[in-house]
Amino acid sequence: MSRVIRAAVFQTAWTGDKESMIQVHEQAARDAAAQGAHVLCFQELFYGPYFCQVQDPAFYEYAERIPDGPIVGRFQRLARELNLVLVLPMYEEEQPGVLYNTAAVIDADGSYLGKYRKTHIPQVKGFWEKFYFRPGNSGWPVFDTKAGRIGVYICYDRHFPEGWRALGLAGAEVVFNPSATSRGLSGYLWQLEQPGGGRRQRVLRGRDQPGRRRGVRRQRLLRHQLLRRPGGPLRRRGRRRQGDGTGRPRPGPGQTPGGPRPLAVLPRPQPVGLRPPDSALKGRGELREKPRRTRTYPLGGATPT
Repeated sequence: MSRVIRAAVFQTAWTGDKESMIQVHEQAARDAAAQGAHVLCFQELFYGPYFCQVQDPAFYEYAERIPDGPIVGRFQRLARELNLVLVLPMYEEEQPGVLYNTAAVIDADGSYLGKYRKTHIPQVKGFWEKFYFRPGNSGWPVFDTKAGRIGVYICYDRHFPEGWRALGLAGAEVVFNPSATSRGLSGYLWQLEQPGGGRRQRVLRGRDQPGRRRGVRRQRLLRHQLLRRPGGPLRRRGRRRQGDGTGRPRPGPGQTPGGPRPLAVLPRPQPVGLRPPDSALKGRGELREKPRRTRTYPLGGATPT
């Protein structure tokens, strides 16, 4: 009998302070568990704004130890209460001045399983990440959770195939890619890169920060949520929705405002063999749209997407 993993992802706008952001995500975890989710992934740097749009040492205060900091401990207790696997993208301080963009993984019994540190760090306009993070040194671990074998890749990592390949060879069943990225070329590249990455493991899961973030600077970010089989068609794509005036997308039918979107994940299909990177795009008109220029991020030149 086929085994089904119910995965959920959650995105929301910056509330204005760290504590209220944490409370919003705690409620999202409760909502996901109530809807039958087995595993939930939050957005990149989930308890703060995407501060890498500027270079300001004041944002170093968002970093904390993993797993010894208060946020991991708080969500360990919540995971145990809800019997829910959690992927927490955070700002990690290993020691003073040694900082990483990290995702901690907590099992459904509340145990801390380990972390992945973002490997590839951009440093261009609007994405000044080398000001805040060192390149990761964790390799590409796969975590044995109650929900299944889970891997994590973070944002800019997705442009580089070696991590997808390593996670697939290590037996990852679900790979989460929390990301903060801009519109235009990013939306197009998601469609190109996810099929290629998905061929290297059972299921590829991607999610992005919500549309227009407030706090550091007003920037239009991609708000799609994508689920894809390895080498197969798009399994589910979250809708691009207009905001409700609060900075959050409007809920769809039967959804609560800002609520999580649980997704049924399929078991591993038959091997698909080697194909050109764009083979999955044939006949799919919605994936053939050309990248659009934006006023803030022109397509000419190196743009982290």
